[in-house]
Amino acid sequence: MMMVMVVMVMVMMVVVMVVMMIVLVVVVMMVVMMVMVMVMMVMVMMVVMVMVLVMMMIVLVVLMMVMVVMVMMVVMMMVLVMMMMCFWYYQTDIHNYAL
Repeated sequence: MMMVMVVMVMVMMVVVMVVMMIVLVVVVMMVVMMVMVMVMMVMVMMVVMVMVLVMMMIVLVVLMMVMVVMVMMVVMMMVLVMMMMCFWYYQTDIHNYAL
C-alpha cells in the first residue's frame, strides 16, 4: 500500500513537473512573441518616421524649388521692367534730341 502511495506521489510530482515545464514554455513563448511584436512595432514606427522625414524633406525641397522659381520670375520681371523703362527713356531722349 505504501509503495502504491509513493508511486502515486511520484507520478503526481512528474505530472506537476511536466505541467510546470509546459506552462513555463508557453509563458516564454508568449513573452518572446510579445517582444517580437514590440520589436516589429518599433521597426514599423521607425520606418514610418523615416518615410515621414523623407516626405517632409521632399516637400521642403519642392517648396525651396518653387520659392527659387518665384524669385527668378520676379527678378526676370524686374529686369524686363527696367529694360522697358530704359528703352522708353532712351526713346524719349532721342525724340527730345530730335525735337
